[in-house]
Amino acid sequence: MAGVRGEPVTAPGPLPLPARALARESGRAREFLAAGEWRLSPADARAVAAVLARLSAPLPARRGPAEKIRATDRDRRLQRVLRAAVHHLDAGAVSPPAAALLAAVARALLPWHDAPNPPKAAAAARYAAVPGTADGAAPPTGAGEALLPELIRLFSALAATSAPGAVPRTPPVPSLRVRHSGRFRHYSRPGPGVWAARTVACPGCGGKDGPWTVTCDWRRAALVCPCGVVNREHGLSLSEIWLVLPDV
Repeated sequence: MAGVRGEPVTAPGPLPLPARALARESGRAREFLAAGEWRLSPADARAVAAVLARLSAPLPARRGPAEKIRATDRDRRLQRVLRAAVHHLDAGAVSPPAAALLAAVARALLPWHDAPNPPKAAAAARYAAVPGTADGAAPPTGAGEALLPELIRLFSALAATSAPGAVPRTPPVPSLRVRHSGRFRHYSRPGPGVWAARTVACPGCGGKDGPWTVTCDWRRAALVCPCGVVNREHGLSLSEIWLVLPDV
């Protein structure tokens, strides 16, 4: 397939993004496409189309000198890409390779989780630009925008596999296994503008700080406590786990 091969997506500049997973997953997706091993399912196609629309969205035209407004628009575009990826990742309908790619896109754009428009409620999810830190620096907009051209090409190539009459094909992807020291917070929205949050605890010993062993097949994730109890009923969405893990 033309336009599929190329260098993995990287984040240039003095403030690198947490994009190691994106380089890995974008490279893997290109290999699948070049070998004809991945043709999108209907759920994958909907997710890819939604993210592609955000990736390729033009900035709004504004009159007059509006440098600050334009800077906000640039950041808002990146934030919307992240939120579209997270929405479809957490809906639980996409295939494992699509989930792994969406999670990697969200991780790379993590600095825009709260910028420029943080969730309104105090209990809403907060994720540092660097997991495990309290980093509140302004997001490196240029580095984020540098990801867009290759991502547009990749998602366009993915979208092309869902032509009418094409039979979906889903390649296997490796499961994730990683250690995490720290707490997991589960966020819910019981009403418009209302957020609730709780800290996940081990159902065996009640521990909350780990170190957890996280295993994930890109459909469900399990948290293994140091006491040996395996928790699969934690209620966490994939993004609530993925966005706080080390850059893997």
